[in-house]
Amino acid sequence: MKRWIAVAALLALATIGGLAYVHHQRQAEAEKQSTLYGNVDIREVALAFRVPGRLAAVRADEGDSVQPGQILAQLDVEPLRNSLNAALASEAALAARNALMHKGSRQEDIAQAKSRLEVAEAAAKQAESEYRRQRELAPAGGSSQQQLEAARSQRDQSIGQRDAAVQQLRALRAGFRPEEIAESDAQLKQARASVAAARLALKDASLQSPSAGIILTRAVETGSLVQAGTPAFTLSLRQPTWVRAYVDETQLGRFTTGTEVSIASDSHPEKSYRGVVGFVSPTAEFTPKSVETASLRTALVYRIRVVVGDADGGLSQGMPVTVRLAK
Repeated sequence: MKRWIAVAALLALATIGGLAYVHHQRQAEAEKQSTLYGNVDIREVALAFRVPGRLAAVRADEGDSVQPGQILAQLDVEPLRNSLNAALASEAALAARNALMHKGSRQEDIAQAKSRLEVAEAAAKQAESEYRRQRELAPAGGSSQQQLEAARSQRDQSIGQRDAAVQQLRALRAGFRPEEIAESDAQLKQARASVAAARLALKDASLQSPSAGIILTRAVETGSLVQAGTPAFTLSLRQPTWVRAYVDETQLGRFTTGTEVSIASDSHPEKSYRGVVGFVSPTAEFTPKSVETASLRTALVYRIRVVVGDADGGLSQGMPVTVRLAK
C-alpha cells in the first residue's frame, strides 16, 4: 500500500514538473515573440552659413546643449550692412523715378513748354517775314545774295526750333510710353528684390540652431574666413529620437503601426522609455549583422521604426536597446 502511494506521489510530481516546464517554455516563447532588439537612431544636422564672411564670434563649443534659435556663431556684418545701404539707396532713386513716370508730366512743365512754343512760333514768323523781304529786294539790287542766304538760313533754323517745341509739348502732354513705364516697374521690382536679398544676407550672418540638441563637432575659429555652405557645427537633435529594430514575419502582426512598446538599454536596465511603432517597412531585408546572432544574420526581417516619446540624455546614438510590447 505504501509502495503504491509513493508511486502515485512520484507520478504527480512528474506531472506537475512537466506542466511547469511546458508553462515555462510557453512563457519564454511568448516573451521571445514580444521582444525585439535594435539601436537608437538620433538625427544629426550639419550647420553652415548661407553667406561667406569673416567669423567675428563663436558662441558654442563641442558638448554644449543648445536651444532653438540660439546663436552659435556670428559673421562680421559691416560689409553686409554696406550692401544693404547701397541697395536701399538704389531702391529709393528708382522708386522716385517710377512715381514720376506713373504721374506723368507736371502742369508747370507743360505750361513752360507751351510758352517756349509760342516764342518759337513768333521767331519763325519773324524769320519768314524777313526772308520774304530780302527776296523781294534782291532783283532790284536792294539786297545782296549774302543777305538773302542769311535770311533763308535764319528762317530754316526758326522753323526747326518751332517744330522741336511742338514735339516737346506733345510728348509732355502724352506722358511716358507704356513700355517705358513697364521698364521702370521692372527696375523697381528688381531693386526691391535686391533689398530683400541684402536683408536676408544680413540675417544669415548669425548662425542659429534650428532645434534643441547637443553640439557634436565644431569646425570654425574666430577670425577665420568661411565660405557659404561649409559646415561649421554638427548638431545632434534631441527630437525626434528613434529606435531602429527588425522583426521577423512571425512577429510582424504584434508590431504594427501604432503599437505601444517599452524600451530599455543595457547601460540603464532599470529605466524604461515609452515608444510607439511609427513605421513598418513593406519590404523584407536581411538582418543587419550588428543586430542579431550569427545564426540569424541571414534571416529575412522587416525594419521598423519606434518613436521614443520621453527620450532623454540616457539614449545615445547607436546604443543597443531592447524593445518589448507595452504591458
